[in-house]
Amino acid sequence: MPYLCIVNDINMMYEQLKLDNQLCFRLYTAARFVTSIYQPFFAPLGITYPQYLVMLVLWEKDKQSVSDICKRLMLDTNTITPLLQRMEKAGLIIRTRGTEDTRQRIVSLTERGLALREQLAKVPDCLCDSISEKIGSVDEMKSLIPTLDKLIEGLSKIQK
Repeated sequence: MPYLCIVNDINMMYEQLKLDNQLCFRLYTAARFVTSIYQPFFAPLGITYPQYLVMLVLWEKDKQSVSDICKRLMLDTNTITPLLQRMEKAGLIIRTRGTEDTRQRIVSLTERGLALREQLAKVPDCLCDSISEKIGSVDEMKSLIPTLDKLIEGLSKIQK
């Protein structure tokens, strides 16, 4: 549902349309840069950033339903399903039918998926070191997490 905002001052309305005044641009650009920094770590292993996110969820708790993974990553099934199909073809996961509800798909790590955990264990630290060399301390970056969590929570409520 689109929102209608009434702006009485036409100059203020155009000021809001400047790229430098856009929070969304900064978030989009920061996300793009962060994911591109991960790429050299993932390319030799044949995984993508979205696949890494799925792996993080499964490393925390193996054998999860597709719907639980979707909820955790705040993504729709139509986004996750093709991703899981590619991961299954790569031998990282297997998908089986649920025992209680056969319509449900359960995603489990394979030996290769489990082994990837060890190979990628140092990536977050490498990423933090790489970023902190350029922009400041790791603690400064981590201090952004509560603010970003609050923003994500608020935006998710608008999304519904």
